[in-house]
Amino acid sequence: MESIRLATMTAIAVSLVSTLFGEDSIADKVKINREPLDRSSTSAVVSYSESLSKARPAVVNISSTRVMDTSSQLQNDPFWRFFGEGQMPRQREVQGQGSGVIVSNDGYILTNNHVVEDASEVTVSLQGGRVLEAKVVGTDPQTDVAVLKVESKEELPFAVLADSDQIEVGDVVFAIGNPLGVGQTVTMGIVSAKGRDGLGMIEDGFENFIQTDASINQGNSGGALVDAEGRLIGINTLILTDGRSSGNIGIGFAIPTVLSHNVMVSLVEEGSVSRGFLGVGIQPLDSDLVEAMGLSDTKGALVNHVIPGSPADEAGLQVGDVVVKIIEDEVQSASDLRLKIAAKSPGSSVELTLYRDEKYFKTDVVLGERKPQGQASVGGSRDRELLEGIEAAPLSDELKQKYQIGDEVESGLVVTSVSPESPYARQLVAGMVIEKIKGEAVYTVRDAKKLLESGTKVALFVYIEGFYRYMAVEIE
Repeated sequence: MESIRLATMTAIAVSLVSTLFGEDSIADKVKINREPLDRSSTSAVVSYSESLSKARPAVVNISSTRVMDTSSQLQNDPFWRFFGEGQMPRQREVQGQGSGVIVSNDGYILTNNHVVEDASEVTVSLQGGRVLEAKVVGTDPQTDVAVLKVESKEELPFAVLADSDQIEVGDVVFAIGNPLGVGQTVTMGIVSAKGRDGLGMIEDGFENFIQTDASINQGNSGGALVDAEGRLIGINTLILTDGRSSGNIGIGFAIPTVLSHNVMVSLVEEGSVSRGFLGVGIQPLDSDLVEAMGLSDTKGALVNHVIPGSPADEAGLQVGDVVVKIIEDEVQSASDLRLKIAAKSPGSSVELTLYRDEKYFKTDVVLGERKPQGQASVGGSRDRELLEGIEAAPLSDELKQKYQIGDEVESGLVVTSVSPESPYARQLVAGMVIEKIKGEAVYTVRDAKKLLESGTKVALFVYIEGFYRYMAVEIE
C-alpha cells in the first residue's frame, strides 16, 4: 500500500510539474525547427505547390476596427466651422486589413503591431471562409510584433517555424498574405539581405530585418515569409518605395522568426517584453578608426560614452573600449551589439570580450533593464518622476535620436514627459537635457532629486533646441 501511495503521489507531482512548466508553455507549443535548408539539389524545380500547401492554410486575413476621436480635427476644419450643422461627431470607426500566421494548433497567431494597434475589435478569416474573433494577447511596438489568440473547437492549421539565423542571401522565399484585399496571394523572390537595420522605420525600435524582393504590398503586413520547404522564416512587415507610388518595387522587409518567437514567448508568458540594458553610447567602426586603433577589421562596437552608475560603469567599461564579443557570439556592428544586449534578460550576467590599448580581455556584466523610449532602469529603480508632473531619463542613443539632440551633448537627464498641470510646465519641455543642477553634473533621476530641495530656487544648466543656457527654477 505504501508503494502504491508513493507511486500515486509521484504521478500527481509529475503531472503538476508538467502542467506548470511543460506542455502548457508557449515555448513548448511553438518550437523552431533547427534543421538546415537542403541547398544541395541542382535539378530544376517546376513547382513549389507541395511545400506551400503546408504553410498556406496557416496564413489568415486580419480585420481590425479602431475608434478614432475626430472632434479636434473638425474643430480645425474651416469648412466644418462655417458650414457644419448639428452636433459635432466626436468618434468614428476606422477599418483596417492585414495578415497573420497561425503558429500553434490551439490558435496563437503572429502578426504586426501596426496591424492591430489600438484596435477595439479584431477578427480573423481562415481559408474556407471561417471567421473567428481574436483576442490581442500582447504587442511590442519596438519590434512591431503582436500576438493574437483565437478559440476553435477544431484543431487549426499552423506554420512550422524555421531558424531564421540559418538563412542565406540567395535562398528562394515566398511571401503569403492578403495584399490589397484581393484574397490570399503567394509571391516569389529571394533573400536579398540579412540583418538590415538603421532604416528608422520603427521609432525607438529594434530593427533586424530580412530583406526580400518577393512582392509585398498593403495588406501583406503580418503575413508569412517562408522558405522553399514551406517553413516560416519571417513576418512580412514593410516595404520601401521610390516616393512616387506606394506599390512594391522589390524592397520588402520581414521580421526574422528567431526575433518574433522570442517576443511572442515573452508576451504570452510575462505579458510584456523585458530587454537587457548595458548603459553605453556606441558607434560603428570605420577603416580609419580600425587603422588608428590597431584593429584587424570593422567588426565590433566602439564605446563613446559610459553612463555613470550603469551596468557598464560598474563592470569597468571605458570610453574607447571596443566590444568584440558577447559570451562567444561575435559582435558584427554597433547596431548588432544593441540587438544582442536587448535580447538578454535583465539581471543576467554576460561575458564581454573587449579591446583596449591593443589588448583583448574579458569582463562580466550584470545587465539592467531597458525601458521603452530609451528609459533604462539602473540598479532596479523604476522612479522616473523628477518633479511634480515632470518625468526624465538618462541620456541614451534612442532619446538623442527621438528629440534630435546634438552629438555635443554627452550626458545628462532628458525630460521625457511634461504634464500640462505641472507647475513647471512653462519652464521645462520634453526633449530638454538637464546637464547640471547647482553646478553639479547629473546622470540619474535619483541623484538629481537630491539637489532639488523644496522651497529653494536652483540654477539648471540645460540644452534645448541646439543651445545651452542657464535657467532658475523655484522648487515647490
